[in-house]
Amino acid sequence: MNTKTLISVVGPTAIGKTSLAIQLANHFSTEIISADSRQFYKDMCIGTAVPSAEELRAAKHHFIQNLSIIDAYSVGDFERDVIERITQLFKIHDVLILVGGSGLYVDAVTKGLDSFPKVDDTIRQDLNLIFQEHGLKHLQEQLKTLDPIYYERVDIENPHRLIRALEICIGSGKPYSSFLNNPKQKRDFKTISIGLEAERPIIYDRINKRVDMMMAQGLLDEVKSLQPYKHLNSLNTVGYKELFKHLDGEWDLDFSVAEIKKNTRRFSKRQLTWFKKNEATLWFDYKSDSNTILESINKKM
Repeated sequence: MNTKTLISVVGPTAIGKTSLAIQLANHFSTEIISADSRQFYKDMCIGTAVPSAEELRAAKHHFIQNLSIIDAYSVGDFERDVIERITQLFKIHDVLILVGGSGLYVDAVTKGLDSFPKVDDTIRQDLNLIFQEHGLKHLQEQLKTLDPIYYERVDIENPHRLIRALEICIGSGKPYSSFLNNPKQKRDFKTISIGLEAERPIIYDRINKRVDMMMAQGLLDEVKSLQPYKHLNSLNTVGYKELFKHLDGEWDLDFSVAEIKKNTRRFSKRQLTWFKKNEATLWFDYKSDSNTILESINKKM
């Protein structure tokens, strides 16, 4: 019987996951593991909504700003590092908190990753050349042809994910989706998944206000400082790629900010779609009192 419990807090961006995670961490006198795939990078602070200094002091966080944008770091690396850290932390805590909006990274910790066949490295190299020469749309169309099922699930604005799926399709001769959701290694801890949600207009309004706040905090200056590295996959991120276009003279600032809001809203919709697939998640309105959420958690423990 599992005696250790991981409480996973999920939901769309700007819904209040960090605040709830801190309240839960304080209640259980425990620590927080971040599963936000962009908050790893110490060079990206404002645009990734890294917890404030006050929030970081309120509870010990792990995997926050621990990497440089030039570091190569995959979801497989994350799974390995987090499981190792969790194993150590469970020696002193019975409960840990996992929080983040990156569905694949959350699943990597709670469920484990799918296993894929090894394919020739030249396939990825060729796909990267195709992306450079023909752009994102070409990759999107190719994936839609080779694996229409995964095309409907993946973030089609993320070239890294598209190239990864395509290299498996091409190298194995089978759809990428055919390797998903196979039996994985069981975890030696129990997971309780807590989701925060709101009506879509509320989510969108919170996103718009957060973007305005980021701009007021100096997001444009942060992006300027990272402009020499804009080719890196870590910076192919909402909030950064739109402002790079402004700095390159392609878009004016107001349009770039509007695009950040639009793309973040789209991202939040994909997040909810991903997280809603987990039927075991207990969903609460974002305004729910933490005591109400704790009652449900205690019933599951």
